Amino acid sequence: MLLEVIATTVSDAVTAERYGADRIELITAIGEGGLTPSLGLIEAVRAKVAIPVRVMVRPHARSFIYDASDAGTMLRDIRHIAGVGGLSLVTGMLRENHTIDEELLTRLLEQAEGMEVTFHRAFDEVQDQLEALEVLKRYPQITDILTSGGTAAATTPGGMVRLAVLERLSAGSSLSILAGSGLNAAALKDFITRTGVRRVHFGSAVREDGDPLKPVDPKRLEAVCKILKP
Repeated sequence: MLLEVIATTVSDAVTAERYGADRIELITAIGEGGLTPSLGLIEAVRAKVAIPVRVMVRPHARSFIYDASDAGTMLRDIRHIAGVGGLSLVTGMLRENHTIDEELLTRLLEQAEGMEVTFHRAFDEVQDQLEALEVLKRYPQITDILTSGGTAAATTPGGMVRLAVLERLSAGSSLSILAGSGLNAAALKDFITRTGVRRVHFGSAVREDGDPLKPVDPKRLEAVCKILKP
């Protein structure tokens, strides 16, 4: 099992590593679903932790549809992130018809210089998730799809059914399903049994009082690790 934890500060990242996270998703603006963090934060986190770090590349929270100016910003951000070294990316982009914007995706992957990429929860807004999965399978650089199964929370019945399907259809490909949104320690064991997912993504549920604006809570994180890594 792989456990990815959201970090918004250096101390978040250090705590996440110390108490069992396998990977960090580094973002800012957690209340807006995550935006690109500052270069200073990116450099500081990379210097402080040894586990893999995936950096969000998302210029605004208006939507996952980006114009030419947005694309230019994303390309510049990726160039700077690549310059830090030892990092991976989290990104996602859609067309107006809510299919994957492959033109922009291709440009970003080329700029990413071989870095591994998570396609984030823009996937939950696509017109057809099964079709989108087949599209993303064509890009070996994309190793993860962060998704709640097209629902508000992965733990909803509909979310679990869809995640189980996505997990089955991604088997044997370069892609892994990274389940996120609404996960918590109490329901985690049943969730894994019902979906079969092998990668999970935690944010608020491993923070103090379950508050996204509070620090990562070692006790909550350890409780999740005990379930994932008994």
